[in-house]
Amino acid sequence: MSSSSHCSLFSLFFFLLFHKISWAADTITATLSVKDGEGKTTIVSSNGTFELGFFSPGKSENRYVGIWYKNISVTTVVWVANRETPLNTTSGILKIIKPGILVLLNEDNATIWSTNTSRSVQNPIAQLLDSGNLVIKDAGDGNEEKNFLWQSFDYPTDTYLPGMKIGWNFVTGHETFLSSWKSSEDPATGEFKYSINRNGYPQNFLKRGSVVRYRSGPWNGFQFSGSLNSRQSPFYEIGFVFNPREAYFTNHLLQPVITKATLSWNGLLERTTWVDRTQRWVLYLNVPTDTCDIYKLCGAYGKCNIQTSPVCGCLDKFVPKNEADWLKADWSSGCERRTALSCNEGEGFLKYSGIKLPDTQSVWFNQTMTLEECKTRCLRNCSCMAYSNIEIRNGGTGCFMWFDELLDIRLVPNEGQDIYIRVAASELGKSFAPIHLLVISTLCFRTLCKVMIT
Repeated sequence: MSSSSHCSLFSLFFFLLFHKISWAADTITATLSVKDGEGKTTIVSSNGTFELGFFSPGKSENRYVGIWYKNISVTTVVWVANRETPLNTTSGILKIIKPGILVLLNEDNATIWSTNTSRSVQNPIAQLLDSGNLVIKDAGDGNEEKNFLWQSFDYPTDTYLPGMKIGWNFVTGHETFLSSWKSSEDPATGEFKYSINRNGYPQNFLKRGSVVRYRSGPWNGFQFSGSLNSRQSPFYEIGFVFNPREAYFTNHLLQPVITKATLSWNGLLERTTWVDRTQRWVLYLNVPTDTCDIYKLCGAYGKCNIQTSPVCGCLDKFVPKNEADWLKADWSSGCERRTALSCNEGEGFLKYSGIKLPDTQSVWFNQTMTLEECKTRCLRNCSCMAYSNIEIRNGGTGCFMWFDELLDIRLVPNEGQDIYIRVAASELGKSFAPIHLLVISTLCFRTLCKVMIT
């Protein structure tokens, strides 16, 4: 055989070997596992952004399987598999088994963490995608979501990565949410949770245990109502989906930046971006943003205005329910109508502009009604306290109707929405009485004319 043939064969062998290694670099297979300790191995996404392997957070000696940014100088973990069941030795092995399950084994070969699946495949693999999503699928299938038996994006820990969906699958009942670490060195589930509340019309809640700390407001077609931190960004786009099958929000990158949102162990949701020049994460935004983001700080029918002192006040035509408490800066009792409703003819609605819409947990909604249809329906029901459009796109669409007290209102002059709140006839001002009398006199005149003609 000529030297050129030897060279060609060697080149072909090298190409095939390199191709196999690069293919396997981001994949766990039946013969390739991720190991800890001596001979430690990892897998790396094909674009080199993310790495999966074993780690110990901070000074902790516990061992976890996690995903982190590979080429960032500050170790930044974005997902943890066995957050509740750490290993205490470096003998862990992460492997894939049939019918398509990832298992984490300890030194006794006992399973301490595993995924689940409702279907099986012939040749299961676990692949770390360029997005940071760890997926289980058949080796012969593409990277479409329909092919995934399981994916880490459905089970995030404290970090949101672009492309994730936070929300509900109503068909399966599965909820995807963020939960904080217990501390900076303990990734076990902490006190805080960021999720979509599915009661009434969906909105995002940040909770400490069962206590709501922050509410985003409902999606208005462009952003979450009055939520300054959900406005459109030059480098990512926010999306919201709500239909009978699912409700979720997501975002997609518009520019090649490294960004994430992390729910910290002390209860702040922080979006940060990585700056290569300074080699550090820079805060882009955080939730809660200010005092007015505190859930129902000003009580029912109270309005929070971050530009005033004190920040809490009552909506126009409303007064403090407990004046003494308000003088002590305790606004929790809220406000009440200056003139009580009595369900008499003549009651109507006042328009309040530039506000974050009230809590929608108990709201009635219709996504196709016009604002005028919404008003008519609300006016006919004495229990209807307020109404508004759902979305502000295309001149406004959909109908919200509130039948309970209006909670968690803040003023957002340039980005808030309009809401129409029911008030007594006497509160509608001078413009109301002449119109009412004019209609009556016109009707009487026509009736009189009809009698005279008859």
